[in-house]
Amino acid sequence: MRRVPPEMFRFTIGEKADLNGAVLEAFGVAGEHLETALGLDGVREQLRAVGWVADLADEELYDALKRLVGWGLLDVVHNHAEHYRTAEEYERRNLHYSLTRRGEAALAGVRHALEVLASTGALQTAVLEAITDRLDELTVLSGEPATADRRILSTLRELEGHLEALVENTKAFNGQLQRLLRAEGADLDVFREVKAATVTYLQEFLVNLDRRGEAVAEAVGRVEERGIAVLRERALRGAELPPVPGEDPAAGWLESRRARWAGLRAWFLPDDGTHPRIEQLHDIARRAIVSLLQVLERINESRRRSSSAVQDFRELARWFAAASEEDDLHRLWSAAFGLGSARHAHLAHPDPELIPSSRSWSEAPPVEVSALLRTSGRTERFTRTGKVRDVEAVRAERAERARAQRAELARAWQALELDGPVRLSSFGTLDPAVFDRLLDLLGRALATSPDASGLWRATSGDGRVEIVLAPPPDTRTAVLHTEKGTLAGPDYVVHVVAAGGTAAFPAPHTATRQEAAG
Repeated sequence: MRRVPPEMFRFTIGEKADLNGAVLEAFGVAGEHLETALGLDGVREQLRAVGWVADLADEELYDALKRLVGWGLLDVVHNHAEHYRTAEEYERRNLHYSLTRRGEAALAGVRHALEVLASTGALQTAVLEAITDRLDELTVLSGEPATADRRILSTLRELEGHLEALVENTKAFNGQLQRLLRAEGADLDVFREVKAATVTYLQEFLVNLDRRGEAVAEAVGRVEERGIAVLRERALRGAELPPVPGEDPAAGWLESRRARWAGLRAWFLPDDGTHPRIEQLHDIARRAIVSLLQVLERINESRRRSSSAVQDFRELARWFAAASEEDDLHRLWSAAFGLGSARHAHLAHPDPELIPSSRSWSEAPPVEVSALLRTSGRTERFTRTGKVRDVEAVRAERAERARAQRAELARAWQALELDGPVRLSSFGTLDPAVFDRLLDLLGRALATSPDASGLWRATSGDGRVEIVLAPPPDTRTAVLHTEKGTLAGPDYVVHVVAAGGTAAFPAPHTATRQEAAG
């Protein structure tokens, strides 16, 4: 972002900020009436037009104008075209002030900032339809003669205006929507109504949004088929830009048009294959609906506030105070807390006759209490030890299965280990186990990078077998058949050896055993 010139917005702060802003606004209003320069009397008149009603001395107004001139927002010139009858009239009418480019930019910036603060975003489907209509109109105008250049210009500017309105309103609404999702209103009723209305608003906007976005993308494609560069050139001729000293304004004008068109494509038909921003808006709206519904659910749950523990105990205390008999108090206590006698109270001494019934519990010997009473409410029950399982049969079965797997693996390696390199097609029909091993070795080899000689090398998972793979010398296709199906692919040159083998791999053009046999 380019840096803002220093002191450009200094007029908005300080004790005289109101007067400085009013004076600058007075020049802006005068410019709207095509008055480019104002004297002291003209400034006073425009101040009354913008609503400044306070009394203002000449010296105070001169100071305000001097400050704005010092900050580069106003320019002052001597008016030599007038005729002055008195010295006082010369002093009042000699100096004329006008907005500089920096002053115009500062005034426009403040106006835009105030407009953004006061505005609310909106999602308008009518803008999407207007964009489609303008694109279709450009498609029609591209086939008309040169007399339509001005119409092409006006249509193109209308299209850019609609796109700018779509972008600005969407950004503003998205910011407002995110603030709404984070906000917690003081008045739950009003807050709930706002969120519910927003959900309805979003749902109505999402209806046929995909269809409208696709319609705009198709219209963009139709315009580009006619030649968007030619349309821009014709619009430039229709713009009739005035000559200015220095650089040709046509280059900047065309670059601005290209940037606007790139923004249109980013929203509906991106060049880089990414998702259009209109789809991102669709996702944001759907997520916002879900979030708002969740917030509404929490608000509804908070309105059904359950009684707290403090209120429960206070109500229970009132019931205790209102109980008429002691038995009612005990029943109420039992119903409220569910407490009974201790679960170990039934336990007795191994020889109860040794303990007189008159002895106090504090003097009686202790009784062992099971630790399971705390967790399960039951004491230990001692039974016979469970029978130890005989695992000899399971162990024998596992050993037999391991031997079978080793034998199958040995047969597979034996079938794959050949005297020298062969073409992949020479294997022909394979047993499923052999095919699985070969396919695993091929996958491991092709997953690595070729070495300096252009060969792929890999070993099996147990490190016992090594495969060396060379690229096929021709375009032949290898077809391998198994009971499970058929595999077709490039006819690589394959050499499977025991890991650490010293067999040399011949050049790719050397004839294989199958080719020699053929």
